[in-house]
Amino acid sequence: MAEPRWDVQCHDPFGRDRALTVIVERGGKVVLVPPPGASAVLSGQQIRRLRQALDQAAGRASEP
Repeated sequence: MAEPRWDVQCHDPFGRDRALTVIVERGGKVVLVPPPGASAVLSGQQIRRLRQALDQAAGRASEP
């Protein structure tokens, strides 16, 4: 079965389209993968989407 995954669109400091990725690994670990360059610029709406993805990932990570 594939790991649960969410992609949250963002930009880098130069305005290029990027994405933050949230993954739930086996063993209940949540991994936040930054875009290349390890910087992300998010709007308020994108921050809400990231929060939602992290909430969902936390729920999945706590499942047996």
